[in-house]
Amino acid sequence: MPKHFRAVVLPLAILAVLMPASILAIPSAKFYQEGGESFDDWDICRTDAVGEDGFFQVAATGFYPIIVGESLGQNADQAYRIGQQFARDYTDMHQRAEEIFAFARDRVRYTSDESQFSFAEFAQNADELAVTIGNKGVAHGDCEDYAVLLAVMYKGAGFRSAIVLAPEHAAALVYLPEYREANQSLSVDGEAGWIWAEATGGNNPLGWMPEEFLGTELEVYEVEDEAITKGEPPDKPAITITPDGGSSGIHISPFFIVIVLLLLISLFRRRR
Repeated sequence: MPKHFRAVVLPLAILAVLMPASILAIPSAKFYQEGGESFDDWDICRTDAVGEDGFFQVAATGFYPIIVGESLGQNADQAYRIGQQFARDYTDMHQRAEEIFAFARDRVRYTSDESQFSFAEFAQNADELAVTIGNKGVAHGDCEDYAVLLAVMYKGAGFRSAIVLAPEHAAALVYLPEYREANQSLSVDGEAGWIWAEATGGNNPLGWMPEEFLGTELEVYEVEDEAITKGEPPDKPAITITPDGGSSGIHISPFFIVIVLLLLISLFRRRR
């Protein structure tokens, strides 16, 4: 192989290895816009958690994380199947719960919705994350995305699971009444044994509950393995929601451009 060809391939290989997965993400076309908000084809608002259309249907009387129903029951797909695979691989319930937690913690990189989608808020369903993980090895999301993914995978693996809302935060709960590794065991409606699953930190273990939420009033909803039903597609033009800043183009960091330029300069000097 000629030397000049090797030198050109090298920077391209570096870019391929070092580029974040989100650069190569495939945009979805399942969304429409109304009143400045983005809705999916279940007519769930992905950009707001509050109200009848919100992805968590937060109201003064409580909340209902309706978005999990896009990945449960008859809608069960990739995330649920991952949970089922963990159930086949790990017969010990505690180990199974820990492995599922580690999967979400290690395969989803905490990224703000503003950074990823150019929305102050944008919730992803469990299968969107699972498909991205399957295709790219990692996905990107924030607290409600971790919570939804964990809740669905735990249901697929045979656990009872819940989503918990704290001030400005969401997490998952899993029912493990004999688990002794947690820093806090919670009671939900008088039933003890619920364990906090906080996967947003890279080193968090299952059962670690942030200190700021200890003694705080929390809202909890136990997830049922039930699907929600799609209605008729709205007669509205589809919009594209694209990760990594909301643009469908490829964004290359200046850091990588500098690497390529330095390698090319080195190439030309050697050729002289």
